[in-house]
Amino acid sequence: MKRLSSILMALPALCIGLSTATAEEIVHDAEFYVLQAQNGEAWATEDAGLQARLAELREKHGTPPNLIHIMWDDTAYGDLGMPGIQAVRGLDTPNINALAEEGMMFTRMYTEVGCTPSRAAAATGRLAVRAGMYNIGMLQESHGLAAEEVTLGEVLGAAGYATAFYGKWHLGDIEESYPHNQGYDEALFTGYNQILSLNTREAEQGNASIGLFEDMLIEDPYKLDDTFITKDWVMVAEGTAGGETLQWGDNSTETYEAIDGEGLERMFSFMERNVEAGKPFYVANWPIMANFMPIRPKCTRARALLQNGLQCTIDPMIADIRAKLEELGIAENTLIVAMADNGPMSHNPPPGTGFAETIFRGGKGDFLEGGVRVPAFAVWPSVIEPGSMPSDMIHITDLFTTFASLGGAMDQIPTDRVIDGIDQTALLLNGDTAGRRDYTFTYAGPTLGAVVKGDYKRHMISPDPVGEASGIPAAFYFLPSDPREVQPMLTNLIHLKRPFNRMVLRHNLWKEKYPDRPEKHGIPWTGIANASEQLKREQNPQLVLKDLPFDPLEYIEHLDELPFDPNGDPSIGQ
Repeated sequence: MKRLSSILMALPALCIGLSTATAEEIVHDAEFYVLQAQNGEAWATEDAGLQARLAELREKHGTPPNLIHIMWDDTAYGDLGMPGIQAVRGLDTPNINALAEEGMMFTRMYTEVGCTPSRAAAATGRLAVRAGMYNIGMLQESHGLAAEEVTLGEVLGAAGYATAFYGKWHLGDIEESYPHNQGYDEALFTGYNQILSLNTREAEQGNASIGLFEDMLIEDPYKLDDTFITKDWVMVAEGTAGGETLQWGDNSTETYEAIDGEGLERMFSFMERNVEAGKPFYVANWPIMANFMPIRPKCTRARALLQNGLQCTIDPMIADIRAKLEELGIAENTLIVAMADNGPMSHNPPPGTGFAETIFRGGKGDFLEGGVRVPAFAVWPSVIEPGSMPSDMIHITDLFTTFASLGGAMDQIPTDRVIDGIDQTALLLNGDTAGRRDYTFTYAGPTLGAVVKGDYKRHMISPDPVGEASGIPAAFYFLPSDPREVQPMLTNLIHLKRPFNRMVLRHNLWKEKYPDRPEKHGIPWTGIANASEQLKREQNPQLVLKDLPFDPLEYIEHLDELPFDPNGDPSIGQ
């Protein structure tokens, strides 16, 4: 414990040169303080200029910047923003590509390995494992983001922003996890992923979903348990902070197909109201993008679900949002960050979906670069230099802290937990080499999978268990010359064994002071004002199962005892 005590005493003393007075109280991962100790004075000088520039912009526009975060699913780095690769992959996204031409294209944006973890990281500024959000939510998951977590909606809302969420939330189906219960003024959201498109009667008819709609099947004469198959759920919900939660639509294909369009309409209305009121806003619009059922027109040369979703849903959405900003006269006071949530579903994808590794090896679910290094863009007219292409590392958690910094909300960030997000305002405004991160920790579920430091990477889940056991680990990679991570170097990079061990030990020791939260479980879809009778029976099995000698819902408190399966959910939007 002496080592831990010395670290805990030393790290806060290294908090110098942050962009605001209150930021020095934020607790970051241990590795950040190593960087801070060496670069803090230079950062403090740079921050003074950044704050002066932001003050000028605020005086010019009358409010801090509006903030928009757009995030879609499962796209390989290179599939967007690079016309040559797009020509090979059979799609064309001129409006997304324009974000790169007129703004910034990140070359090293890291996420988490799947979509629930990435969305939790974006919302809280914390690695998903810290919030117990590494499991992927599926139908009636009984799990979600805990009320104790503090979201970007709460942080910016406390600083005077209007906040809204539209689209694929995928952060739980328990009441405390609903976005309008997590700091967003209004929300239209799904609790799950695109598998919802298969939880429909049409999918049952085509055997794309089997046995979910029992009324469509012949009666099973051997059936004894009428509670095994889920009878009802909520595909889409809506609500306002402090108000009712309602199911929006039903569990039909028609409702599913309407989600993205309805979210965009509501987003525009929200923007109009707040521009008229002179109030800055933050919007997270995370579109559904695709349907697993083959009902949409084929609109790309690739003829595939992924390419069609990118070209014919996401690309026009980007154009519509930018046109609306121009119409409202607020384009120059609005930062848009648009990105994928993780890499492609390259493992056992359904036929015809178009997922593939592009530059990097691996995909969704992997701690390889292909799983967590994604296409990402930022545009802020007159602020971000057009055509910027920084090679600095940035992580999805950094958006939390950077948006808080731009919104003057750093003093609203909680100081009783680790915030992994680093303020990357300097990267946005000053461009290449101005980043403040050179490391990432990537978890595979609750287990540390890999660590990156600069151009070097070490797989902590090793392909060489014999070597690891003997103390001669071989899973070291030099990313510039081996972006596909197929040439582990033992002799050339063995000098990195101790430095990486040191990083991991500091990371783990800091966790002793700030432990990860356990998963939060509960009864799904409570608090729905217009809940069906079937849904109520799902929530109270005793209406059907009378006089049981045990509580039929007792199992919910023990869900975290099930072994974690990192290969669960081989699907779009993991």
